[in-house]
Amino acid sequence: MDATGNMFCDSDLVNPLSSMGMQVACILVVSHFFNVVLKTMGQTGPVAQILAGLVLGPMSHINYIKKTFFPASSINYYEVVSFFCRILFMFLFGLEMNIHYTLRNWRLVCLVACGGGLMGAIFGISVSFYLYQELQSNAPMQYFCMIIMLVISYTSSPMVIRLAAELRFGASDVGRIAVSAAVITEMGCLVFFNIMVNFNKKRFFYSFACVSVTGVVIVINRYLAVWLNGRNRNQKYLKAPELLLILFLLLVSSMVIEIWGFNSILNCFLIGLAFPREGKSARTLLHKLGYSIYNFVLPVYFGYLGLQCDIINAFWNLNRLTNVAILVLLGIGSKLSGTLLVCRYLQYPTSEGIFLGFVLNTRGYADLLFIGASAKQVIVKAYNVLLVSIVLNTVISGITVAFLSRGEERLFVTNHTALEPQSLEDELRILACVYDPRQVSAVLSTVLALHGNKQTPSTTYLMHLIELVKKIKTNVLFHEKETAEISDDEDYGGNDVVDINNALDAFTADTKVLVHQRRAVSSFSTLYEDVCNDAEDLQVSIIILPFHKHQRIDGKLESGKEGIRITNQKVLRHAPCSIGVIIERGLARSPGFSNLISSDNIQNVATLFFGGADDREAIAWSLRISKHPRVNLTIIRFLLSSSAVQNEQIKSGESEEKEILMSLTGEETVNEIDNTFMVDFYNRYVTSGQIGYVEKFVHDGAETLECLKEIGDLYALFIVGRGGRGQCSLTIGMSDWEECPELGTVGDILASSDFDIQGSVLVVQQHRDAKKGIISD
Repeated sequence: MDATGNMFCDSDLVNPLSSMGMQVACILVVSHFFNVVLKTMGQTGPVAQILAGLVLGPMSHINYIKKTFFPASSINYYEVVSFFCRILFMFLFGLEMNIHYTLRNWRLVCLVACGGGLMGAIFGISVSFYLYQELQSNAPMQYFCMIIMLVISYTSSPMVIRLAAELRFGASDVGRIAVSAAVITEMGCLVFFNIMVNFNKKRFFYSFACVSVTGVVIVINRYLAVWLNGRNRNQKYLKAPELLLILFLLLVSSMVIEIWGFNSILNCFLIGLAFPREGKSARTLLHKLGYSIYNFVLPVYFGYLGLQCDIINAFWNLNRLTNVAILVLLGIGSKLSGTLLVCRYLQYPTSEGIFLGFVLNTRGYADLLFIGASAKQVIVKAYNVLLVSIVLNTVISGITVAFLSRGEERLFVTNHTALEPQSLEDELRILACVYDPRQVSAVLSTVLALHGNKQTPSTTYLMHLIELVKKIKTNVLFHEKETAEISDDEDYGGNDVVDINNALDAFTADTKVLVHQRRAVSSFSTLYEDVCNDAEDLQVSIIILPFHKHQRIDGKLESGKEGIRITNQKVLRHAPCSIGVIIERGLARSPGFSNLISSDNIQNVATLFFGGADDREAIAWSLRISKHPRVNLTIIRFLLSSSAVQNEQIKSGESEEKEILMSLTGEETVNEIDNTFMVDFYNRYVTSGQIGYVEKFVHDGAETLECLKEIGDLYALFIVGRGGRGQCSLTIGMSDWEECPELGTVGDILASSDFDIQGSVLVVQQHRDAKKGIISD
């Protein structure tokens, strides 16, 4: 029979290709059914997919069905398809991994990973001698012990990543520790496995060659990505041939490593980890690979894990059932004991140790690799026992993690919902929003300023908010569309998406600040829900919103869509963290605040302090901004002139602490919290000369307005709190003709077209806890 006859076997009722297709279709259909049912009980997709495989598994071991729909000739097809899928999703996980968090917390994540891994190795060695006799293995003792060690120690990073994504704890500290520890455990097990299997002098050359191939591909990708990012600037994504070129390099390197007798999982992960994150190339890979892998590849991968199990055969015999129970209990016990010991050493809560133990007890593909490599040396009974224990471990741990994540919600609650209580060393998480390209420069300049000297850890997300409109019908066929090369049916955002992408790419290239892109498409009536939900899921500290007005050439502010204003107002009311609204003004000023990215000139920034929670939050924002090397910050405090007779203005370098206390106390309109806050701020930052400090004494709102006019041309950016100061004598009468009450009294004045200033305005609102009855004014 020729090659064609081998591929489409005439003797088989069903040829291997269609057989594999039917299995994939069955897994997807049954897993979707299980997912719909189990989702109501709070369970995740991977658990449902594995259970779907377990249900289909016994059917695949019926002789007639096995010969008809699972022919032996299809094994090679499964291996080839699994190879392609494996390299793609490991490359994607490397590309998505937050390596900066892992590097910052290297000691912590390594301790957690080593705790679970080492305890698994100890437990595995202790039981391997017993299992060697029980399973009657004909493999060498040391080889069998190594397999048992790896099976118990291993953690599946794809499973942990999917659990974190579906249960929405991936952005929490516990979630990031779990993902980082899972990756380290998986890669460590794979390295150990490759070393033990290929441990001889002849294989040393191939080991070095594998490392060299991986390094060469990483270097090529860095230059290739830069070149591809500069091509076709008017397109959202790379063209299909360009995308295939990147994947071709990945495929060739993986095939070479596999031919040399090594596993390519580590190679694919490292190539993805080192791939440049900025620009069109990474954006295309994340978009195209993400959809196909998360919706098709991983469900089949998890389902096939359960499909291979002959769970009835394993449970039919008491000895086999006992061996399965031993392996399952050892897996759970080793991970729990390891993470609990580490958490006790680090003085972390016991609940976090229990949660991490169950998360890290999930298994996956590499376990099949370990026992598959030894299948020729261990009898079928041992293979099935190991496989069933792996699947049961994953199902039990997945179900337990789902219940723990809902019962222990305090594990994932973030306390960083405002900047005032945080120190400057705490990680800053920013969610910046834009509606159209002309808002990007002001928003990104604010992001850059908040990054300060870039030594403080930070994570920034840019969300493009797109209004959902009815699609316009067209007679143009799909293949006649201009973007048919990439086969995208995404018209939402139009050319704005390209302009925003280009602006963001230029920003990243100039500042080296990595910004993760997100998108929300909804009607203006519900768009705020997407912003608030994302802010909660990502556990951001602050949200930056653009103002609904934009400045014209004549300096006047022109209103945009009313839906933008309504969305901003709703976000201000419902946001789970502090918010800043940036109003871009002073376009005629050279250089303006929006030129902070490209200009080397010093930008003078003023923070206006009247008192109240929002103004204290504005000071906290200002402190981070003051760390930027091209920002000169001045705090301007407004006080009632009735206190001027009793208190002298603070003079830099001459006042003692007692004089400072005298100047900062005695105000009727400023409460004790503001006084304590300003005294501490003055002693820490003003006396050292880091920040300027000025006091303005006024009688009422009219004099406050005159003072604002005097300083209107002196600063490139004004920062002010939205409100939270109650009935303040300093601003009486200023709100009689307010246009935008959502900005507060002072913010509304500074954003008014009738008020001529040459600087942008940042209005800050501190997050209020509704449970405490604190409501923003």
